[in-house]
Amino acid sequence: MLLEKLKQEIEMLQRNLIVLSVVAKNGPIGITKIAEETGMSIHKVRYSLRVLELEQLIRPSTHGAIVTGRAHDFIEVIDVDIDEIMQKISALKTLHASKTE
Repeated sequence: MLLEKLKQEIEMLQRNLIVLSVVAKNGPIGITKIAEETGMSIHKVRYSLRVLELEQLIRPSTHGAIVTGRAHDFIEVIDVDIDEIMQKISALKTLHASKTE
């Protein structure tokens, strides 16, 4: 129960990153095509596009979603952010293991 929210956030982040990747590779691209490419439902794609637009990582065009310059910067640093998160999770796991011994 304590970790359920974290799991949901990670799943949503994963979905958003998949959509961002598809837009970066194939943009301009529409919702239906993204859904076909990813196997996601249209409503999940639409939600991810809304989140990505609010973060200014994509923008709509007359031919579909396209990435912004900010998206390129984000893509370049995402690995560093993910590594930091993984280190924190690893520290949690180590802490838990030492408490149960």
